[in-house]
Amino acid sequence: MQELKTMYTPPPFKPDRAASLRFAEARGFGIACACDGGKPIASALPFYLSYAADGTPRALFHVARHNPLVKLADGGVPWLLAVNGADAYVSADWYVSPDQVPTWLYQAVHLTGPVRTLSGEELAVQIDALSAKFEDRLLPKKPWMSGKMTAARLDAMKKAIVGFEMTVEEVEGSFKLNQHKSEADFAAVGNALALQAEAGARQIAALMREVRPEAFATTQTEMTKLQGGM
Repeated sequence: MQELKTMYTPPPFKPDRAASLRFAEARGFGIACACDGGKPIASALPFYLSYAADGTPRALFHVARHNPLVKLADGGVPWLLAVNGADAYVSADWYVSPDQVPTWLYQAVHLTGPVRTLSGEELAVQIDALSAKFEDRLLPKKPWMSGKMTAARLDAMKKAIVGFEMTVEEVEGSFKLNQHKSEADFAAVGNALALQAEAGARQIAALMREVRPEAFATTQTEMTKLQGGM
C-alpha cells in the first residue's frame, strides 16, 4: 500500500507510531478535512480511537447532517484528521548561542484514511462512547449519559447528525521541541517558556523537561557550582 504522506517532519522531531496515537487519543479533538474535487472541506470535531482485531486504528466522530463532509464519505478517497496540541513562540533572544532565529514549537499528529458512514445502531454506540471519553475527565462528577434524555429528544438529535469511522492507514507526527539544539540552548529556551503567561508556552516547557531532563539537570548543576564559587 502506498504511504499517504501529509506532513513534513525532520527526523529529530518524529515520534514513533505508538506515541503519535497516544497523543491523538489523549487530545481527542482535531480537524477533519476532505476534498470535494475543487476545494478542501474541513470541520473541527471531537473523536475517539478504537482498534480492529488486527490492530488497525479507527477514528470515530460525527458531524451535523447538513455538513458538506457528509457527501464526501465514500469509503474510498482518504480524509485527513489533523490533531494539534500545545504550541509556543520562541524568541531568538532566549538562546545561549549566537546567530539563532525565532521559531515555533508544537505537537501535531495527522491521521489519514478512508471514511465510511455509520449505521444508526453504530451511531448510538458512538455517541455514548464519545461522551464517556470526555465525561471521565470530569470525575468525580457523575457522568452524563444519553439515557438521561427523553427518547423523542434523543431520537431527534440522532437524526440531526451523521456518524463516521475512519480506517487509519497512515499515522504521522511532529513533536517539535528543539530536540536538535545543544543542552544549554535547550534548557535556556525551556526555562524562558516556563516563565511566560500563555498556558501553551508553559505546557511546551513541561514537555521539554520530559524529553531531555538531563539538559535542565546539567544547567542546575552548573548554576550551583557558580553560586558556590561566589
